[in-house]
Amino acid sequence: MPFYDDDGNELNPKDIKMPKLCSNCKKNGKPEEYILCTLQRLGWKEEEEFICHAFEELNLN
Repeated sequence: MPFYDDDGNELNPKDIKMPKLCSNCKKNGKPEEYILCTLQRLGWKEEEEFICHAFEELNLN
């Protein structure tokens, strides 16, 4: 599934570094969350700090 910016340019999610926050999230890697998570990362790609309001901490216990 292709993703596009506001100008119609195709974006490749593989070109965007995975934020550390995502690796500690319950939703990371779940197919049903792929689109939402990818759009979130694409939206923050130019920012210094990544913030995700859908983040749910992974329980490692």
